[in-house]
Amino acid sequence: MNRQSLIIDCDPGVDDAVALMLAFGAAELELLAVTAVAGNAPVDRTARNARMLRQIAGRGDVPVFMGADRPLRRAPAGAGEFHGAEGLGDLAPFEADIPCTEGHAADALVERVMRRPAGSVALALLGPMTNLALALRREPGLARRLGPVAAMGGARTEGGNITASAEFNVWSDPEAAAEVLASGCDVVLFGLDATHQVRATETRIAALEAIGTAKAETAAAMLRFSQRVEREIVGWDAPPVHDPCPVAWLLKPELFELAPCRIRVETDSELTRGHTAVEFREAVAGGRPHRWATAADADGVFALIAAAVGTGRTI
Repeated sequence: MNRQSLIIDCDPGVDDAVALMLAFGAAELELLAVTAVAGNAPVDRTARNARMLRQIAGRGDVPVFMGADRPLRRAPAGAGEFHGAEGLGDLAPFEADIPCTEGHAADALVERVMRRPAGSVALALLGPMTNLALALRREPGLARRLGPVAAMGGARTEGGNITASAEFNVWSDPEAAAEVLASGCDVVLFGLDATHQVRATETRIAALEAIGTAKAETAAAMLRFSQRVEREIVGWDAPPVHDPCPVAWLLKPELFELAPCRIRVETDSELTRGHTAVEFREAVAGGRPHRWATAADADGVFALIAAAVGTGRTI
């Protein structure tokens, strides 16, 4: 089996937790590190949450690094109303057995990518892009060395989920997103246009609950929390499952439809802060260095999740 080397940069977060359970259980992935960033919760909590999830999944072999505690230029935001005060819904926080590995997440990104063959290490970006922007500042050659950067962020036809036109991850640190998109990295962006097609229906949540492993129970609990919150705040019965999409694409690209484009991020206007301007027309774009996810196979994504969380100790 050819295993994809992968670093996951995240801000757990209930949907980050599902993405991590998918990655922790996927034999096709060689996980080099999990790096935490401030986003859904402060970075001390997101790093703690990543360590908790690592312990639940029995993956103490994967180092967790703490990264940026704030955006490049903005005040830190948060999304406790959608993720709970501690970031993982109803899951009570605990002190995991293994601490964070020493060093900053940006340095860990640089070190792990630059020592591997060019293009061999993929990056799944599931939160604000601050850590990658800092890593690119420290080592500009990183953009040419990285493999695909599969990122959850942005919105086009669906509109935003934090403002009328902006998605939370990009809105949280638009300057970082702008730098990453201008860096030359091979960015594949999974915005709300695609992730809103991947819904945690009652049937899908119940199927995960029936599996019985620790990973499955944790993933299902995250989705139950999202289901309740989305009903209360938005009125949806089936919440969108955003962050597993980049990981699912790395595992099975045929589950998604992508379109070449150029993506720019609004950083100057507070009204449209974090808006992702996605241009598909090559003559207008002046080149299409990015890819934008336009469609997703939700059944296929949930099949991957179910398979990945179906191994390991039972509850």
